[in-house]
Amino acid sequence: MSVNHGANLYDLSSKYGFSKQDFMDFSSNINPFGTSNLAKQYLIDNLDMVSMYPDPHYVNLKRSISNYCNCLAENIVLGSGATELISSFIETIVPKHALLVSPAYSEYEKELAKNNCNITKYFAKKENNFKINIGELINTISKDKYDLVIICNPSNPTGFAFNKLEIEKILKSTTSFVMIDETYIEFTDINEFSSTSLVDTYKNLFVIRGTSKFFSTPGIRLGYGLISNENIQDKINSNLNLWNINIFASMMGEIMFSDKDFVNTTVDLMLKERDFLTKALKNLEGLKVYESKGNFILCEIISKNMTANELREKLIPNKIIIRDCVSFDGLDVFFFRVCILKPEENRLLMDSLNKIF
Repeated sequence: MSVNHGANLYDLSSKYGFSKQDFMDFSSNINPFGTSNLAKQYLIDNLDMVSMYPDPHYVNLKRSISNYCNCLAENIVLGSGATELISSFIETIVPKHALLVSPAYSEYEKELAKNNCNITKYFAKKENNFKINIGELINTISKDKYDLVIICNPSNPTGFAFNKLEIEKILKSTTSFVMIDETYIEFTDINEFSSTSLVDTYKNLFVIRGTSKFFSTPGIRLGYGLISNENIQDKINSNLNLWNINIFASMMGEIMFSDKDFVNTTVDLMLKERDFLTKALKNLEGLKVYESKGNFILCEIISKNMTANELREKLIPNKIIIRDCVSFDGLDVFFFRVCILKPEENRLLMDSLNKIF
C-alpha cells in the first residue's frame, strides 16, 4: 500500500522488528473476519480448473451478482478490482468538468487529472459533522453543467452516506453522469442506502463495487460496475482485456455473493463492533468522534495536544496502526481514522488509547 492508501506493513515490520502478522492494522478497512468459507471450499474442491479458460461471458458470475444486487445481469461489467472500473469509466466518458464530493479517495482525482478534467470539489463540512444536505448538493449540481458527479457512498473517510431516495433525487435532477462508489455499502443497511436497484431505470447512473473490503478478498482482484447505458457499457467492455477475471476469482464470486449466512453474520458482527468502538472512543476526553455508516470511524483530536501522526507513532510500538488523514483534502493534522477489527483487537486499541489520552 502506498503512503496515501494506508500502512505499508513491509516497511513497518522491517523498521520495528515485528512480523507483519503481529500488527493490528486499524488503517486497513478490510473485513477482519475473513471471506466466505463456502467460496473457499468450492475453490479447494475445484483447483483442477486452473487448466481451463474462464467463461468469456461470465454467465454464472453475473447471475450471482445480479441476484445479489437486484439488477439485470446484462447491466454488469466486470473488472479486476473497483479501481480498474473507476479508471475505465472515466476514460470512456472523458469528462471535461466533474464535481467530486470530498473528502474522498485519491484515485478519483488522479484518474480525472489523467483525462485533463476540470475538477470542482464539494466539501462536506466539519461544522456540519460532515453530513451533506441533499438540497444544497442538488443546487450546486444544477448551477453548473457537470459531465460527471462522483460520490463515495458511504464516504471514505467521513462515514457519511446518502440513502437511496436521496440518490434518486440527484438522478432525477440532472443529466450528468453520476458515479456512485459503493465499496463500503455492505457494512450498512443496503436496502436503505444502496443504489444498485436504480441502475436499470437511470441511464446516467454508474455504480461501482469491489469485493476486497466486505468479502475480504483483495487477493483475487474482482470488482464490478452496474450501468444500463448500453453505449457506455459497450465502450467499457471493449477496452477491457478478454478473460480479465481469472477463473478462481470467477468461481469464488459465483459462491460468495449467494452465501447469505456469511453476509448476514458479517454485517451483524461488524455493526456490533462498530457500535462498541464508537461508544468507547466517545468516552475519550479531547476526542471528537463522527458518526459512520462504514466499517471505519473518523476521529478528531480536539484537545490539540498531539497530532494524528504523533498518536500513530505512539501506538506502533504496541503493534497497533491507525490511519492519519492528512492526505485527505479538507482534513487537517488532527484527524485520524480507525477501522473495525475483531473484538479482542478493538479492546486492545481502546486500552492503548485510554492510556495515551
